[in-house]
Amino acid sequence: MKFLGKLLVSAVAAIIAAYFLPGVNIDSSVTAIFLALVLALLNSFIKPLLIILTIPLTVVTLGLFLLVINILIIKWAADIVPGFTVDGWFSALLFSILLSLATAIIESLIGAGKRED
Repeated sequence: MKFLGKLLVSAVAAIIAAYFLPGVNIDSSVTAIFLALVLALLNSFIKPLLIILTIPLTVVTLGLFLLVINILIIKWAADIVPGFTVDGWFSALLFSILLSLATAIIESLIGAGKRED
């Protein structure tokens, strides 16, 4: 149940982020939900491998290479999800940042981060 809630929050955040960025387009709410699922899978399985493989480069760039990994994840999601397009690398970077901010704001508003004892 918690996973579905986070998935819906991510989908809403993706719609909000795409609304504000001219280089990003999401066709429908179903596309946004599918995008949230694909991003969750890529962030869970592919991103950790990329981080481990690029540790030396990440250290040399003082962690800035992690932004490149985020851009790659967004671009791969755009290749996988029909109806989701990202025009360029800069749009993917801004989408990644805005998606993180929107998700954090929505979760704080609905109290998703609260622990249940």
